[in-house]
Amino acid sequence: MRLSKTIAQLKRVRSAIPVAAPEGGEDRLTDLTGFGANPGSLRARCYVPPGLEEGAPLVVVLHGCTQSAAAYDRGSGWSHLADRSGFAVLFPEQHRGNNQNLCFNWFEPGDTARGKGEAASIAAMTQRMVKLHGTDPSRIFVTGLSAGGAMASVMLATYPELFAAGAIIAGIPYGCASSVGEAFGCMGGRGHADAAALGDRVRAASQHRGPWPRISVWQGSADHTVAPTNADALIAQWLDVHGLPAKPSRRETVEGYPRSVWTGADGTELVEQHIITGMGHGTPIMPGSGEGRSGEVGPHMLDAAISSTDRIAAFWGIAPAVPALSKLKPAAEPRERKPERKPEARPDMAASGVQNVIEDALKAAGLMR
Repeated sequence: MRLSKTIAQLKRVRSAIPVAAPEGGEDRLTDLTGFGANPGSLRARCYVPPGLEEGAPLVVVLHGCTQSAAAYDRGSGWSHLADRSGFAVLFPEQHRGNNQNLCFNWFEPGDTARGKGEAASIAAMTQRMVKLHGTDPSRIFVTGLSAGGAMASVMLATYPELFAAGAIIAGIPYGCASSVGEAFGCMGGRGHADAAALGDRVRAASQHRGPWPRISVWQGSADHTVAPTNADALIAQWLDVHGLPAKPSRRETVEGYPRSVWTGADGTELVEQHIITGMGHGTPIMPGSGEGRSGEVGPHMLDAAISSTDRIAAFWGIAPAVPALSKLKPAAEPRERKPERKPEARPDMAASGVQNVIEDALKAAGLMR
């Protein structure tokens, strides 16, 4: 490979390398230890509100690349909502020994199969939380952003009996990639199968045959890191698993953003999709604390004047329904209520093989052995 081509490739790769989010600020989480086998070598952190009642729900939250569990909690506000609504939160956390960019390895076969790697570690710590804190095993939920969203897809497919529902934010369908190269293709919206094949991947991931978890999908329409077509592929995958038609049961507008809903025969909302128009790569939040508000703005925590945290919890049935924006009480500090259309932040979703790609380019150019 000519040096000029190598330099061009390196520039493209470096443009996808995330800038680490600065640490600091409140850390409300504590360590969960002694949860048994940990083949994925993950850290477990958690938040349990004081005086949590027996049989409360449990939410598993998976951070994105470059983020820590504490940083994602601050940005999303899950632990504060746990205080208000009465549930426990588990935050599996990645470390640089597993992935230099702190991404969950959602594309590695050894981490995405039932009983293996990171998926098995997350399942083990989830089961430990149930035993240790007496949470309701029938009300366990999982959500995540970006690489965490893709890992949430993994957990919903490989351990569907463990989760009542899930929410995937800027994530990837299960089974899309089994290598770094395929991971970048999936992120770019390439390589998606048809709905039946997508559904088959979920059905093949375990021996479970239903009932299946309810699914919430969130996606920014201006996301250039994880292409919005991934949200459509996720919907197609889970509609096929649930045996639902492609046409939604209803379409509506929520705080100016389109929402589609698919219901079961009894009218239960089984699948929903929120498209946050004009938003880049990140979790949509409405900063603050209180009714309909959660989290704070930070890297990939984007003020879109809609709280995905509160609305996901409401969809799951573990928090009150969120009133229309016009009916919410004023925030402590008045601010503009229109969704922000900020320039997109640096990409937050680089696969762990970025360094390998760089080294391969250098070796091909004869610049490195």
